[in-house]
Amino acid sequence: MRILLVEDEKPLADWLVKALGQNDFVVDWVDDGRLVLRQLDATRYDAMILDLGLPGLGGHEVLARLREADSRVPVLVLTARDSLMERVSTLHEGADDFLAKPFELQELEARLIALIRRSRGRDQPRFSCGPLVYDAAAKQFSLEREPLALSPREHAVLRTLIQHSGEPMSKQEILERLFSDEQDVRPEAVEVLVHRLRRRLESGKVRITTLRGLGYVLEAV
Repeated sequence: MRILLVEDEKPLADWLVKALGQNDFVVDWVDDGRLVLRQLDATRYDAMILDLGLPGLGGHEVLARLREADSRVPVLVLTARDSLMERVSTLHEGADDFLAKPFELQELEARLIALIRRSRGRDQPRFSCGPLVYDAAAKQFSLEREPLALSPREHAVLRTLIQHSGEPMSKQEILERLFSDEQDVRPEAVEVLVHRLRRRLESGKVRITTLRGLGYVLEAV
């Protein structure tokens, strides 16, 4: 899952990038609200973590501009101002969830996953495509109710595809979500991993289809 972190406190941002990166998230960080729309134009994000007290352009103004631009990216607001009025006004302005500082990492991760599921029309604590199911809490795939054994990279590619099932994902988008710190990884690596996954899935009623010019899509047969 690719997350945009908008936070001006560098120690907190550095910690979140590292901590979330160890738990299946790829995090891009900006420290100025004026950079948000540019980032969203350049990259497709699964969710945004937004601090309200930002330089350049405050979090409230960022929210207003996002919704004026009809951006549908789910937004989780982080703020030290934990008052009822602040929570209510922020939600009315277009935030999808609210978390006060200080917070526990586990709660932040759980809220992000819930936001992303809801944004894709899924209220259950699992991602699924036909008989293929991914339990985000257990970080486990099952096919036809049987555990699916995958290498770490196969797991990462399939996780990205099931989180966007029915939507085409280009090789570059997959690379950006999986190997952001490995500059030498080439798109051909995705082709190899997809080939392996197709062999893993051939016994079930789910497949990875190539859409010419668009990328790969996971779909039920």
